[in-house]
Amino acid sequence: MIYIIIQNLPVLIVIIPLITAFLMPIIGLFKIRYCFYTSLISISITLLIGVLILNSVINDGTIHYHIGNWEPPYGIEYVIDYLNTFMILLITSVAFIITIYSRRSVEKELPNNIALFYTLFVLFITGLLGIVVTGDLFNLYVFLEITSLAAYTLISLGEKRDALIASFNYLIMGSIAACFILIGIGFIYTMTGSLNMADISIRLKDLYDSNVVHAAVIFFIVGLSIKIALFPLHTWLPNAYTHAPSTVTALIASLMSKVCIYIMIRILFSIFTVQFFLHTVPVGEILSWIAAIAIILGSINAIAQTDIKRMLAYSSVSQIGYIVLGMGLANYDGLTGSLLHILNHAFMKGCLFLTVGAIIYKTGIRNIYDFKGLAWKMPVTMLAFTIASLSMVGIPPLCGFFSKWYLALGSIKSGKWIFALVILLSSLLNAAYFFRILERALFGKYEHKTDEAPKSMLIPITIMAIGCIVFGIFGQFMEIISKSLI
Repeated sequence: MIYIIIQNLPVLIVIIPLITAFLMPIIGLFKIRYCFYTSLISISITLLIGVLILNSVINDGTIHYHIGNWEPPYGIEYVIDYLNTFMILLITSVAFIITIYSRRSVEKELPNNIALFYTLFVLFITGLLGIVVTGDLFNLYVFLEITSLAAYTLISLGEKRDALIASFNYLIMGSIAACFILIGIGFIYTMTGSLNMADISIRLKDLYDSNVVHAAVIFFIVGLSIKIALFPLHTWLPNAYTHAPSTVTALIASLMSKVCIYIMIRILFSIFTVQFFLHTVPVGEILSWIAAIAIILGSINAIAQTDIKRMLAYSSVSQIGYIVLGMGLANYDGLTGSLLHILNHAFMKGCLFLTVGAIIYKTGIRNIYDFKGLAWKMPVTMLAFTIASLSMVGIPPLCGFFSKWYLALGSIKSGKWIFALVILLSSLLNAAYFFRILERALFGKYEHKTDEAPKSMLIPITIMAIGCIVFGIFGQFMEIISKSLI
């Protein structure tokens, strides 16, 4: 029995949360508070499976799981290597932390939609996990749409009408992105007759001069750029992050864009080759320059904001630029910095949005000018906010420094010093909008009576803050994944 379970771990990690999502509305009819516990158990099991998959990949190498015992390329194959394993552990660990946090936050913000929230929450995680384990291009698209539909609805649960408008805008942009991605898949299938990623990569080697293949790459890049909110296709993101419930914002900001960036990495580095997207269709050069612009303009827009959630939303536009810059450089150091920033940003931005959610939970304030003296009323929350902020700026030995360091090295080694200067300038801009908040929180007097958020919210916040420190010290493992891609 144990042997059978271990053999089927790749599919169980998708099936368990999927079944949970179907059961959640029924559970909510009987005991609404059981929805939280059911979600927590489901996510805990997926985290355990992720750890077991890591052990299997380390000991036995890449996992190939054939759905229904149909051999690829005719059947759907789940393929798990070092990159997939990293993404699985990132998704499940962050989801586990946010699930613990969600209980009190959701009870206050969404008292009438608790069952709906946890249904969509678990369905969202199902989609993310399906994206990262599948080795089939169309199956990846299906899971991406499951994830997107759950995200649209989660954002719409916000208590104000603005959340509905933000969700609708995201739906429109996401649907356009989905059309572009589906057209790209159609073009690839037309040329290769296959949807299996490994099989496609072999068949494409003789088709790199085809205009249809070139068009497919462009459709993929544009569609995924909308999904990750890469400037100037980021217009859906600020309102979505600002008006979504606090837990939803933390969840989507931590995971959604990172998984979509994973798709871009998988397509460019696994299906195609580095030489193809650097020279045959030079999207690497274009992505690098767009990313550099995104880094600067995202930071400038963040400085202009007074709403804390909107400020962090524009900060995410900038941070996504860092990750795409490393991809565009397509050298060992650049890609290491990109992968490391996927991890670091998930914890940094997750920590920031969780702390902001705790502040809103206790005080209701969102304007940064109202943070005066808050550090003395909510010391643990503001300490975590400070750690994540300094990490975003790139202060060593926090995790944000090391991903920026690798990105700067990658820029210099590729002969593009200007990108290293962009990274330095953006760090100064990051300091400008984070230090003004820290200065207000430390100096001044908060006039109203308040105290710390509940422990069920503080513990996840603290774990995220510790992650910002730990991954700064022990982030070298990302080099293994980079070597497998370059």
